[in-house]
Amino acid sequence: MFFQIPPVTSISLHTIFVTDKFQKEEEQKHLIELIQSTKTPTFVLLNKIDLYQKEETETLVNYWKEKLNYEVIPITASSGINAKKVIKKIVELLPESPAYFDKGEFTDRNVRFFVSEIVREKIFLHYTKEIPYSCEVVVDTYKEEEKLDRIRCVIFVERESQKAIIIGNKGDALKKVGTEARKSIEELIGKHVHLELFVKVKDKWRNDASTLKKLGY
Repeated sequence: MFFQIPPVTSISLHTIFVTDKFQKEEEQKHLIELIQSTKTPTFVLLNKIDLYQKEETETLVNYWKEKLNYEVIPITASSGINAKKVIKKIVELLPESPAYFDKGEFTDRNVRFFVSEIVREKIFLHYTKEIPYSCEVVVDTYKEEEKLDRIRCVIFVERESQKAIIIGNKGDALKKVGTEARKSIEELIGKHVHLELFVKVKDKWRNDASTLKKLGY
């Protein structure tokens, strides 16, 4: 069998040809002819060397070097013999890609995403049974100011009874979630936050395809 490392811009294609002593040359004839006809840089992986005698390995390495005039790396894929050497070789052949993110960035997600996830985390920590799984958090507004960010989040639930549980007696449960979420968000962004949480009922939102799409699912 063979694999190909695809070209990027003007970088040429490279081929990895995998074989072992149990494969007959006539069975691989069409692959060998294909490799030779494409004239692409190739290296050969001689697999299953744990089943060879030392002299047999040397003979086969020399055979494939003469046959294809390419580098041959003896390996055993199942146990990882020489796997690091193969990876190093592939890395050497891969072209350098332009950076997709600045070095200081650790994710492609925006702050709004993490704000909603932090609120969801606090809900999971403070409520039991089906409540956390029936909630979705959406950042309704996010206003950045010099010393303070003002954030308004909506927590969607499926039933009025769930809304009552989320809010709690005199709003105590929701206040606790908001306080802990605010502290975590402030640690994340490095500034003070004014966080407002509202709870709304959206009947059977988890089974509504259009709602799920709007929520990013």
